[in-house]
Parts: sequence; C-alpha cells; structure tokens
Amino acid sequence: MTTTTAPSPHTIATSAAPAPRALRRGPVPRWWRDATLVAGWAVVLVVMALWVAGGGLGELGTVAEALTSTGRLTGLVASALLLVQVTLMARVPWVEQAWGQDGLARVHRLVGFTSFTLLVAHIVLITLGYAAGTSAGIWGTLVDLVLDYPGMLLATAGTVALVMVVVTSVKRARRRLRYESWHLIHLYGYLGAGLALPHQLWTGAEFLDSRTATVFWWSLWALAAGSFLVFRVGLPLWRSLAAPVRVVDVRSDAPEVTTVTVAGSRLHRLPARAGQFFQWRFLDGAGWSRAHPYSISAAPDGRTLRFTAAHVGDGSARLVTLAPGTRVLLEGPYGRLHAGVRTHRKVLLMGSGIGITPLRALLEDLEQQPGDVTVVHRVRSAAEAVLADELAAVAAARGARYLLVEGHRIADRASWLPQQARHLTDVEALLQVVPDLADHDVFVCGADGWMTAVRDAAVAAGADPAAVHLERFAY
Repeated sequence: MTTTTAPSPHTIATSAAPAPRALRRGPVPRWWRDATLVAGWAVVLVVMALWVAGGGLGELGTVAEALTSTGRLTGLVASALLLVQVTLMARVPWVEQAWGQDGLARVHRLVGFTSFTLLVAHIVLITLGYAAGTSAGIWGTLVDLVLDYPGMLLATAGTVALVMVVVTSVKRARRRLRYESWHLIHLYGYLGAGLALPHQLWTGAEFLDSRTATVFWWSLWALAAGSFLVFRVGLPLWRSLAAPVRVVDVRSDAPEVTTVTVAGSRLHRLPARAGQFFQWRFLDGAGWSRAHPYSISAAPDGRTLRFTAAHVGDGSARLVTLAPGTRVLLEGPYGRLHAGVRTHRKVLLMGSGIGITPLRALLEDLEQQPGDVTVVHRVRSAAEAVLADELAAVAAARGARYLLVEGHRIADRASWLPQQARHLTDVEALLQVVPDLADHDVFVCGADGWMTAVRDAAVAAGADPAAVHLERFAY
C-alpha cells in the first residue's frame, strides 16, 4: 500500500498537547439510548393496552367488526409512532446525543416506514370494515368517510403529504433528487402529522371514552409538539438572534471546496465539540430557509466556528459567494463524532475526501501523547487532499502520524483501499497501518460505502464495535 506524508508549507497555530488526564466521557450517558428505546416500546404497549381496555378484543365477533377494530388498532399505533417520529425529528439534545447521527437516522427510517405501513393498513381495514356493513361498496364507503366524517378531509391531505415524504425517502428516489428538493419535501412530514392526526379528536372513541386514554394521547401530543417548537425552532432562533453570528472569512481550498469561518460574541456558550456538525442557514437571499449540514473543520475556540464543504449542490456551491458580515442561523451542535465518546487512549482517525474535515478538528482537540493518534486520509490524488497541509502541521505539532493514501478506488470490490493496494485485504492493510488496532477507538467519516468498508475491516481486525464511531450524512 502506497502512502505519502503531505507537506506542510505553512505554519498553523496549534497548542501543545495538553497534560494527560482521565478520558472524557460523552455529555449524555449511554444508558439514555436504552431508556429512549424502552420509552418508545412503552408507548406502543400502552396504546395496545388502551385498545384492549376499550373493548377492542370484544369487537371481533363478525368480519366487519374484526376489520374495523383491527383497523382502529393499526391506526392508533401508527399515530403513536408518527408522534414518536416527530419527537425524533425535533433533535432533542439528549436523544440526539444518546443515539448520534448514524443511529438516529436508522431509527428514524425504521419508525417512519413502520408508521406509514400501519397507516395504510388502517385506511384499508377501516374502509373494508365499514363497507362490509353497508351497501355502498368500498369506493362509496371511502368517499363517505372522507367527505362526511369530521376531520377526514384534513386527514386525507395529511396522508397525501406523508406519501410524498415516504416515496421520496426510498433510496432509488433519493438518488434522483437534489438535497435541497429532498429537504423541502421532507419538511412536509410535519405538515402531514399535523393534518393526519386531529381526526382522532372528533372520531376516535379510544381517544374520547377513557380519561386515561385522553391524558395519554394529549401528553404524547404535547411532548411531540413541545419538542419541535422548543428544540427545532425556539432554541436555534434564540441562540442565533440573541447574539448575531456573522461570516468573517470565506476562502477557496480547491476549485470545488470552500471554507467558511463565522464569529459571534456568545459562541463560547454553545456546547460544541470538535467533530460535531451544525445545520447552517445563511441570510444572503433566496434559499436562505434551507438548512445544510456541515461539520466543523477546526476545534471550537469560543470565538469562531469553521467548516469546510465540497460543492455538491446549489446550497454548498453558493458558499463561495458569501460576503463577510452575512448573518448566520445555526442549529446544533449535533452528532457523537467527538472526543467525549472515546474509550481508549489510542485513536485512529480515518477520513475519505471531504469527510476528513471533522477529523481534522478532532485531531486538534484530542488529548494525546506522541504516538497515540494515527490519521489516515484517503483521496484519489494528492491534488484533491483537502486540508492536507493543515493536517500535516497539526499532526506534527501534536505528535500524531498522518498518512495520505492516494489512488482510485478498487472497482470490483467494496474496499477502503486504492487500486494499487488491491493485493491486500482491507484487514491486512489496516493492521499494517495500526497493528494494535484492538487498543484503539476508530473515528470514520466519508462516503457511505467507504465508511461501511472501514467499519467492517476494523471490527474484523479486532476493534470493539462500540469503539468504531461514524456519522452518515447520506440523505
């Protein structure tokens, strides 16, 4: 495997390595993840228990009753999961920090598709159940439900919005959409939830006939709505408007890569850590309302934040046109790709392409002694090695190893290696770089398939799966 060490033609201000002390743990204990998982299952179990207590099992005598009662159950569980989904999308700090971007994305996808499937089952079963007891037929019953039952027109509009979100969330469809288009459509999920659920207030017997059920459902509604309003709207606005954050520097690191630095008088109050990301909005004209996720590429200093982004869409391409003084709205910080999740003294940082940016910040921030940290920077060519000079300089100042791994990818197998190293397996190559990998935490960032290859190789080489940390930004 061919590696080169990038030159360091300019000096970067870096502090000396801090005195070693106990490894810092994450700001949110790991058991929070288990607690939120238990809470999610508890919501589903309570919904089913309320359905049973409301006589759901006693309404299975005829085919029409069985279809209608089962339809109500699927609708209730779908509603509960939809409210759980809204809470997950609200980015509650403790939940987001417990799961991290990668884990939360998987849960978000699973809960979303499960909720939608149950919603479709609810519509089909309720329609068939009502149709079995009338002479109007399936179509006539469906029209009657939509037009004559309270709240059903709103529910229909909400269902259409949710269908748009789900269809565009299928991987094949997502690949055909720009990020900006997908993000705008995805916001209809909130609208869909807001329109689809209120018909319970007017027509749901399980919602109205039991005080316990009423308290439960109103509490779940309040939790979802409150989480969204506080953490997705209120907190970001307060942080951004209480002390204005503005662009102070824009530089071009490559023809398709831009680094932006912002400053604000209260940035020291943000609980930001190297390796995390923010959702950024720049108030510079049309398109300002669409947020874009960019990882910070330098350790926070309390006065400024910096990110480096590749031009992969309209939002990132316009970064080069930003003018100093432009106002910035921030959401975050988000993610678990930071030193707080570290479990070992030694650390391996592996980044591919623009994915090296949060690892550059981590390298600067990690408590380390000479030899503790190894950085593997995977690129197609040295000319595309974004921040290579900075990485080499920071590594030299901190006593870390920095390896630039060049070359086009191996075309006929999933691998983190370049073509010229195809004679090695991924595990063999990794152990050549870090023979004692089992004693390391591994932080990974890059293209989705590349991260998967690194993770699989690291685990096969002896790394603890819980010590392999990565964040996926693929939408």
